[in-house]
Amino acid sequence: MSTPQAVRAAIAALSFALLALVLAAPSASAATDHVVITGGAVVPAGQTAGDVVVIDGTVRIAGRATGDVVSVSGPVRVDGRVDGDLIAVSDRAFLGPNARVGGDLRYGDQPPVLSPGASVGGKVSKEDWADATNGWGWVSALGWWLAVSVSTLIVGVLLVWLAPGALSAAERAVREHLGATIGWGVLIAIGVPLLAVLALVTLVGIPFGVALLLAAIPVLVVAYVTTAWIVGRRVLRNRSASRWAALLTGWGILRVLALIPVAGGLVGLVATVVGLGALAMALWHARRPGAPAARPEAPAPGHPAPAA
Repeated sequence: MSTPQAVRAAIAALSFALLALVLAAPSASAATDHVVITGGAVVPAGQTAGDVVVIDGTVRIAGRATGDVVSVSGPVRVDGRVDGDLIAVSDRAFLGPNARVGGDLRYGDQPPVLSPGASVGGKVSKEDWADATNGWGWVSALGWWLAVSVSTLIVGVLLVWLAPGALSAAERAVREHLGATIGWGVLIAIGVPLLAVLALVTLVGIPFGVALLLAAIPVLVVAYVTTAWIVGRRVLRNRSASRWAALLTGWGILRVLALIPVAGGLVGLVATVVGLGALAMALWHARRPGAPAARPEAPAPGHPAPAA
């Protein structure tokens, strides 16, 4: 299965799981539903459950499930009774000799194994989960683009409002020390994740590694927005001295480029690396005793310098 097909299959699997969750709500009063993200679910002999939905883990039904049983990633073993449908997306379903499925048995990658004596009330069918989401890939991509666009714009507004000096210092670092800025950005982009992974492999360092990875998310967003602001300043240097105009211009350019397949991702990566380096250089110069203040650029022709 190719990567795009695998992605579509995963989306379809999650869609079926979410659908099962919605359908499970009315039956909650009659029996207990089992909804598990990871770890598996077991319905022992003599016990009754409603719907059973497992995203990642093994499913064992020795008792009775009055609703549907859905396994996205993991094997399913049925030795009891399933009143609804049995759906195995990416692993195999095993039906013992006493297994009873009242509805359909639907599978994806691996065909089920039915022992002599097992019965399925509906049909046994192979489903192409990838085809189920054909035509929806662009919707998810657009949704992701919109989410990133809105979040980065919000962060950009906060930066321009609360930390304009930091943006100016980062822009100065790019203007005066471009090579060092890129070098530091590459070093941070490679070194920090590597340090976090090394910390995670040690028992003592797990909290530090997790904290480092979580902290990296907002830092990467800030770095991306910083580069967007710097791009806007470069584009508008002879037209406008407004920080807000620079933010909207640079942000708009990067978000439009993000719509281009492959190239948009590379542009985002470069922007983040440059932003990391620029922020690192700005912090380094700011901590030096007697560091000079960021020098504003000369105002654009026809625009008077702002009052002190």
